[in-house]
Amino acid sequence: MSNGPRDYKKEYDNYHAKPDQKRRRALRNAARKMMEKEGRVTKGDNNDVDHINKSKNGPLSNRRDNLRVIHQSLNRSRK
Repeated sequence: MSNGPRDYKKEYDNYHAKPDQKRRRALRNAARKMMEKEGRVTKGDNNDVDHINKSKNGPLSNRRDNLRVIHQSLNRSRK
């Protein structure tokens, strides 16, 4: 059941533009870039860089032992 078309600008303003979300997005992008430099992932390979959450900072930690490469369908199906 839909309430009409999505308002992407409103979504961005209410969530994605917040400083905390910008920081999290930058950390996710940095993790992906680090794995690309190592040759573990490439653009269009249908893989995601997953944060295992071993460290106390969990998904905010880009330590190498906290990152792994998994297929995007598996990563995006987890809760």
